[in-house]
Amino acid sequence: MELVFLALLIVIMASALASGFPVAFALPGSAIITIGLAAGAGELFAGDAAAYFAQGGPMNWLSAGVTNFRGIYWEVERDTLIAIPLFVFMGIMLQRSKIAEDLLVTMAQLFGPIRGGLGIAVVFVGALLAATTGIVGATVVAMGLISLPAMMRNNYSNSLATGTIAASGTLGQIIPPSIVLIILADQLASAVDQADVTRKAYYKTATGQFSLPSEFGVASTSAGDMFMGALLPGLVLVGLYMVYILILSFFRPNVAPAVAFSGSYDRKFAVKVLLSLVPPLTLILVVLGSIITGVATVNQAGAIGAIGSTIMAGYRLYEGRSHAFTPAIISFLSLGALILITNSFNVNVKDIKTSEDVFAVTIAAVACTIFVISILWSLLRTYATDNTLHGVMMETAKTSSLVFIILLGAAMLTAAFRAFGGEDLVREFLTGLPGGFWAQFIVVMAVIFVLGFFLDFIEIAVVVVPIVAPILLMDPSANVTAVWLGVMIGLNIQTSFLTPPFGFALFYLRGVAPSSVRTIEMYKGVIPFIGLQLLALVIVAMTPQLVNYLPSRISLTAETAPPPRNPRLQVCMEEYINQAFTTRGSEIRSVISDARVWDLSYMPKKQSRAITTSIDKADSAFKLLDTAFRASQAVEDAAGAFRPIQRKVRLIEAKIAKDVAEAKELKKSLSQSKRQQAGATKRHETLALKIAKLESEIKELRPTIPGDWKQTYKTFNAILKAEKKARQIYRRTTDQAYVPIQELVATIQAVDALTGVADRIRGLEGVISTNSPTEVEAEIKAVERLLNKVAATSDIKSSLTKARRAMKAKKPKLKKALAEHAKAVALLDGEIAWRTKAQGQLLSKVQAYEAGIRDTIGLRQQPRLPRNIALEVASCGAGHRDISLHF
Repeated sequence: MELVFLALLIVIMASALASGFPVAFALPGSAIITIGLAAGAGELFAGDAAAYFAQGGPMNWLSAGVTNFRGIYWEVERDTLIAIPLFVFMGIMLQRSKIAEDLLVTMAQLFGPIRGGLGIAVVFVGALLAATTGIVGATVVAMGLISLPAMMRNNYSNSLATGTIAASGTLGQIIPPSIVLIILADQLASAVDQADVTRKAYYKTATGQFSLPSEFGVASTSAGDMFMGALLPGLVLVGLYMVYILILSFFRPNVAPAVAFSGSYDRKFAVKVLLSLVPPLTLILVVLGSIITGVATVNQAGAIGAIGSTIMAGYRLYEGRSHAFTPAIISFLSLGALILITNSFNVNVKDIKTSEDVFAVTIAAVACTIFVISILWSLLRTYATDNTLHGVMMETAKTSSLVFIILLGAAMLTAAFRAFGGEDLVREFLTGLPGGFWAQFIVVMAVIFVLGFFLDFIEIAVVVVPIVAPILLMDPSANVTAVWLGVMIGLNIQTSFLTPPFGFALFYLRGVAPSSVRTIEMYKGVIPFIGLQLLALVIVAMTPQLVNYLPSRISLTAETAPPPRNPRLQVCMEEYINQAFTTRGSEIRSVISDARVWDLSYMPKKQSRAITTSIDKADSAFKLLDTAFRASQAVEDAAGAFRPIQRKVRLIEAKIAKDVAEAKELKKSLSQSKRQQAGATKRHETLALKIAKLESEIKELRPTIPGDWKQTYKTFNAILKAEKKARQIYRRTTDQAYVPIQELVATIQAVDALTGVADRIRGLEGVISTNSPTEVEAEIKAVERLLNKVAATSDIKSSLTKARRAMKAKKPKLKKALAEHAKAVALLDGEIAWRTKAQGQLLSKVQAYEAGIRDTIGLRQQPRLPRNIALEVASCGAGHRDISLHF
């Protein structure tokens, strides 16, 4: 019966949407109605309101929906959606201020004289507007009003003209900043958590180990990652559009002829191009650049964009009047002054120490005040000119409200879908498909593409993604990143604006196109561009580096980059080091050989042995890394025969585990039902039949596991463990090879600091002999604090501590304290002597050795990856690595 109500849920929702009922009410309404009908039917026919739910009861799922509602607004971690109204405001402000019109006209004049030039200009402007406005409707309408008449006057094919405009207008869905990407990031954040939990449970079931290694976890994503991940695929799509128009115009000149420019390409025209192009490009660079460099979060970048668009609108709406550019110039100068001051002086109000600091803070405050005045001036202009600000605020409120209300409705619908076992049904269907992850992925993409014919992008993002994303992200065989999956879904959703009968870009264009342009021509015009979008989808699917590289690069080169010891980085770091050993191995070995002839005779034996051992370990790193790679190759060689058997067994075990868990829940429900209702009932009989059926399925499934599976798994697992052990030995050895060298450099360099404390240490003899125990303890503690700042002084501190404790006893032991102090002084003299000698004879050699092995053998011990290595590691990690063999 659960399937009946699941089908009813889908039918009610589809009927409501098809009838034109508002989406915001159709989604939660269909959920509430279906849950109510299921509860009523269960109470009426089975005597239990929860009878026809996959698990739980009506109140559980209604409250789950309410919890989802609260999660949208009240969870501190889920602040991504705050960026939506900010970017919407930015886009609408730029559209209302007619900056888009200036761009279209100027670019058409610039590109027009070449074949297909008007079409290329439309695509170029569409890409720029996508990166500034991101509002499909506004972009399509603006380009339809300005470019379509010009293209038709110059004998462009109606199909090509309308297809180009509609397709270019949809670029705002994939080129950041994009509302779709923000919504997808929010939905994927929850999907990642679910997928990670599922993967951990799968790992525990498959291996018997409770803890999933962190490098095998599902990586989280954010709106910033989505923006950076979508940038290159968006540019690929722009390139495909332009290449298509160029090729078409070359072979069929009559569909996209060249358009002569009546003016002249002089200095005046160049200034016009710059005034049209530079402000939007600057805004794009500031908004996206602030995210890329880590200066601002996505929400803060949205605020930057909103302010920037307001300043741009302030001078554009006053074009031709006196002082039109004054607010923009003032804001630019004050912002430049702020950047200069903050980079040159300390402007922390809580840390003012000198008159110079006071001056810097004062100037910064004045610059901030001037900047705020320029913003208010621009806002006043937008308010006073055609009531632009009021219109922008109203449109922003309407658009943002639409998005949030649909999100709330989708949360309730998702809860109802899970209530009737829909999520389990989808999971079983997808995981049961032959072909593994890629079969599942293609089916999901096909479903999203078909849904795009009928549903809006928001509905697809908030209804479909929470259901399918955890299933796809959990799969360890593909081990795809959430960023890649989100961008792929975003590219696919983009087609929903072009696919008839409900392609919204087509509706927008139909509303402004002249009657001479037939609707069928518009449909024909978008078909090649839909094909290009699908081609881009295939390109990104085959080259995930297009998506993953930029987020990975930004993460690894940021100030907050993960340290090189991060488990996720090890494989790619070792790939880099292996390559370095191949190309620079002789040079590194030469550095190690030079280190073997160091004169360490005057050093303490403990340090001398540690250095000698570390040099031996550095020399062995080459062989150990080669052993690790040989072990990895052995895994690859054995994986070919093992993987098909493993996949078959894991599918069977998953089915058994599911049946066992379901039978357990049913037994629990049966037990509760018997306690609540004496005597046999239909409910009891139904539950007992379900339990018997599940137990029968379990008995049938267990014999299907190959008889030699345990031995096969044991043999392959031994190969896996050998690889893991080889890599662990290599990593431990390199750490032990480098850390003593680091410590030796710090120890020798600390000789001056140790000499500075020497007199204070020697003077303790008089303190111990003449002062009270309390005074002695205080003075020794003070010296110990000084020694804490000096490298490698633990032996001296240990003797001083013993002296302090001897004086702290109930009966102070003066002789013992003096003896320990004498021991500390002897150690001090010895340390100063050998460190002083090493500073002159050994330090430069050790530093040269450390520099020679730093970026290979010592790489794991660095605070962060050097930039050149970070780029190599980012490139290596941008692909997807199959980790299923470890499950």
